[in-house]
Amino acid sequence: MELSDTSAAITLISGLVILTGVIGVIVPILPGLLLTWSGVLLWALLGGGSGGARLLVAALATLIAGIGMVVKFVWPGKKLKDTGIPNSTVIVGGVLGLIGFFAVPFVGLVLGFILGVWLMELRRLGPERAWPSTRSAIGAVGLSLLVELASALLIAVLWLFGLAFA
Repeated sequence: MELSDTSAAITLISGLVILTGVIGVIVPILPGLLLTWSGVLLWALLGGGSGGARLLVAALATLIAGIGMVVKFVWPGKKLKDTGIPNSTVIVGGVLGLIGFFAVPFVGLVLGFILGVWLMELRRLGPERAWPSTRSAIGAVGLSLLVELASALLIAVLWLFGLAFA
């Protein structure tokens, strides 16, 4: 690749942004799905190859990202509602997770969320039922993570197909 080859440079940068986005889903520091979608959009708008194919890939990536974002919140939210976990519990878990994120690098977000949910459920349900309810909340958050990861990976695979056929 020559330095003057902008198409290859755009493709490389897009690939790095997409990879960073997929990693960002797993390591909740970066907006993973948004970065993955942005990398495809960058490639579609500025990259080389067939313009129609690039725009088709961008449109499909936008659709996948949109559906992924909606499902990421709706499906786990329904699960939480079905198990009877109130929104206040999830909010306290999120706030303690945010505090934990800054207090304990890498694992603080998860530990803070679990601690916050468990403390709220302990207050609400008592010691016998607090942990099973907390496990349900952890499962819902895990489901949200899996939906976002599946969406980001699907977008990345779509981009690879776009590279091959554009």
